[in-house]
Amino acid sequence: MARVKRGTVSRRKHNKLAKLTKGYRGTKGRLIKTAKEASLHAGAYAYHGRKLRKRDFRSLWNIRISEAAKKEGTSYSKLMGALKKSKIELDRKILADLVLNDPETFSEIVKRVKAE
Repeated sequence: MARVKRGTVSRRKHNKLAKLTKGYRGTKGRLIKTAKEASLHAGAYAYHGRKLRKRDFRSLWNIRISEAAKKEGTSYSKLMGALKKSKIELDRKILADLVLNDPETFSEIVKRVKAE
């Protein structure tokens, strides 16, 4: 059986890992074993962070809608219930965007929902 020399393959793997962990603190960016571990942890944190981001944004939208609803003289829960009853299918992201960028339209929606 022929002898297999792995020098170039290992070097390529190590360089790829070094590129991923560039800027990490201490030996986590230099030593191969710790860099690999740090890279795996970073990937796990990034995955979890992508899930948290969705949660955080929904929470932010709820707060924005709630505050705008209070200015219009209703509560968040009453507004959302009334929107469901009147079959206005605007999600929280759109409503929060209306609060920020087009408050007149938001107040118009609230008035229409209150009237029904």
